[in-house]
Parts: sequence; C-alpha cells; structure tokens
Amino acid sequence: MSQPQDRPNTPELPGLHLQSVTERFKALFNQMSSDDLGAMSEVYHPEVTFTDPFVTVQGLEALEVYFDGAYGNVIECRFEFSDDIGSGNDICLPWVMKLRHKRIRRGELIEVDGITRLHLEDELVTVHRDYFDAGQLLYENLPVLGSAVRWLRKHAA
Repeated sequence: MSQPQDRPNTPELPGLHLQSVTERFKALFNQMSSDDLGAMSEVYHPEVTFTDPFVTVQGLEALEVYFDGAYGNVIECRFEFSDDIGSGNDICLPWVMKLRHKRIRRGELIEVDGITRLHLEDELVTVHRDYFDAGQLLYENLPVLGSAVRWLRKHAA
C-alpha cells in the first residue's frame, strides 16, 4: 500500500515551529524604523515581558511605547544574527547590532555585541531579554564620558 504524498494532519516538528518564530522575530527587528515598528503582534504575546539593561516593561502596548521612543532618533539599525541556540521553547539569538543614531557619535555607525533570550508559547514571544554592554552602546560613544570609558577599558585589561 502506498503512502499519501501530503499529510496535512501531521504535527509540525518542534525545530520547524521554533525556526518560523525566530525568522519572524529576526525579520521584525531588521525592518523596524522610527517610522514603522512593524507587526509586533505577530511576534509578541499581548502579555510579553521585555527586559534590557535600561528597562523592564510588561505587555505588548508598553513594549510598543518603549520601542517607539527607542527608535525615535535612529537613523539606521540592523542586526546580524548568528545561529540560534535553543532547547524546547527557550532560544538564544547572538547578534551584532549596527546602529546609526542622531544623538550617538553624530550619527556615525557603531556596533554593539549582544544576545537575546526568548521564551515562546503558542508561536509567540512571552519573554524577551536582551543582554549587551550598555557601555559599548552609550558610554563609550558620548563625547566627554566616552573618552574616559575607552581609556579605562584600554588600561584595565
């Protein structure tokens, strides 16, 4: 007896499910701009918890407000993601952010290394935590403080 070619009732493999969520997440962050935050509701759960070195916010609406403010002076922002690392519904995405911001280094390109940890439920992100060195993003790139921080990093090693 031959096997049917199409198996519509076959459950999706967990790796494929996670891949589709991470691909949507990566696409969202590489198309976000000061004019358009994108379809965040297609990636995030309404009760998402977001944390980065500056803030923790609860809920999709609060996250949209935070990103709206964070992207307000962004000239350009893109992420180069490395391979996903994950187990079950928990995924880590290493990245390098390439950012041009009106108030940081007069709009010159800066790079920041980081990693995002996601927890997923029902194909949506319920927990998003970003880990990165705030000094690499801000303190090293401010006019007076930046020189001091760069000098300290150079001489502390």
